[in-house]
Amino acid sequence: MEDERKFLHEREVDAVDVVSLLSTDERNFLIRNNGDKKWGVPTLVILDANGKVLNREGVKAVTGYGAEGYPFTVEKISKLREEAENAKKIQTLQSLLVSSHRDYLIANDRSKLSVSNLEGKMVALYFTHNGDSSREFTAELAKMYRKLKEIGGGFEVVLVSWDYEESRYDEAIESMPWLAFPFNDKSCDKLFAYFDLHESVWPNIILIGSDGKTMNIDLIELIDEYGFEAWEAFPFSQEKLHELSKKAQAKLESQTLESLLVSGDLDYVIGKKGLKVPIKELVGKTILLYSACSDPHCRDYLPKLIEEYHEIKNVDSDFEMIFISSDEDQDSFQIFFSRMPWLALPFGDERKKYLNRIFKFHPRGQCFPGLTLVVIGPTGRTVTKEARELLMIHGTDAYPFTEEKIKELEHPIEEMAKGWPEKIKLDLHDEHELVLTRQVTYYCDGCREMGHSRAYSCVECDFDLHPKCALNEKKENGEEYVCDGEVCLLKRRDAPPPADDSADQMYESGCRGLPSPRTVLFELGRAGPPFLEQAGISCEFKADPNVGHSVTTEELLHLQPQITAHLKSSS
Repeated sequence: MEDERKFLHEREVDAVDVVSLLSTDERNFLIRNNGDKKWGVPTLVILDANGKVLNREGVKAVTGYGAEGYPFTVEKISKLREEAENAKKIQTLQSLLVSSHRDYLIANDRSKLSVSNLEGKMVALYFTHNGDSSREFTAELAKMYRKLKEIGGGFEVVLVSWDYEESRYDEAIESMPWLAFPFNDKSCDKLFAYFDLHESVWPNIILIGSDGKTMNIDLIELIDEYGFEAWEAFPFSQEKLHELSKKAQAKLESQTLESLLVSGDLDYVIGKKGLKVPIKELVGKTILLYSACSDPHCRDYLPKLIEEYHEIKNVDSDFEMIFISSDEDQDSFQIFFSRMPWLALPFGDERKKYLNRIFKFHPRGQCFPGLTLVVIGPTGRTVTKEARELLMIHGTDAYPFTEEKIKELEHPIEEMAKGWPEKIKLDLHDEHELVLTRQVTYYCDGCREMGHSRAYSCVECDFDLHPKCALNEKKENGEEYVCDGEVCLLKRRDAPPPADDSADQMYESGCRGLPSPRTVLFELGRAGPPFLEQAGISCEFKADPNVGHSVTTEELLHLQPQITAHLKSSS
């Protein structure tokens, strides 16, 4: 067994499942029982008879092309993709939706409808699975679909299901108003490969024009941007899209607090003990919309935010906050909201959908909702969507968060920047030049601390440095550089090799006051040095559990003077 692991390791293969051809039942069994944590899709690396890797994306090759893809080499799959691209040039609705054994689709009442009935219509192929990640979008698409059917727009949606359990497929069919491929139809896998879609990105929509050709329109992005009103852009010509954009811009420019927070009878927010506060009583105030949920990250940030809330209220009584919950149940909302001194939208309020669309509180593709602070000025117009970052940088001095106020606070930095070079080249990032850029906030790839206003950046590599880290790079005592301030980060050129070959990361050992001056943080460290324990210093370790000890005795002896100096300066 050890020899087999060595053999695979030399060929850079960690895990291999060798499957030549999978029947539908075999594939569904494997996916249900051996799926990964994301979407229930197994990993499949295909080898030839001599152990050479033929394809590392075996799942996509097998499910997309079936026996036609054999022997599933990269060359074979590339050839099939090339043939698919050529097929798109003569593509028709029939070539997409009809197979040798089927010329119909399924309606939600389980009746069969001939594909020929869709000729001359625009068809949206809706690739999704019956899950929480798609449910809200499906509801929005259904509203748009019904509107276009009502006006006779010549529009149809066809579900291309990625569900592997028939019960979940049945549930989806019954809840959706459009057509669908039959359960487990092989055409679904073929279309998935034909359009080169990725199994971890849900949902997907491919628009097919009335001529049977693929349209270059991202309908998902359009609905995310405009919601139900996206139907007004039908048939999605450039002229119609431009009209919709102009209408949305005009609405944005005339935005008021009431246009944001009033919808029919929902014209209030709530306080404690069931108190209802009419939106009209908040008009003319500076409002901070606080989108969060009761996860640990948001809970930990709350005490600081409460402190800042009271500081601003003491300066300006015409200031208020409104909590917009992303919690999934009423109890979590109530418990979290009970700790807050401000107002809130009621739990499950439909106005949240509109606010999320406008301010992107929970962008598509993001697994969990973030913590966002949006400022609405006294006129009802949006001042900034980055109030959280501004509070982190400037504290409550950032209030009222206007452009003029932030420019005033950043004036000293701008004056300093006049003497900095526009471009620099460093050993720390020798792939490309670093360019001086403006950024609201970022995390420095040098000292790992947050920065703001100005950074030396490489956009191509997503690499940023504080100006002080970039301009004060040092070569002292075997260290790559030392960043002044609260953090002392050392990158040792002469660090010994790790004991475990899996730990190929650069050695980084830093000390900072977290959460008190008596705490030392070692990044990528897993040792518990006795001298730290004797000094009464607690240790916090951040490392992959599979990485071995990456801080040696020699390194700790080297670090001891820096740690001691840090503790003395913090005492």
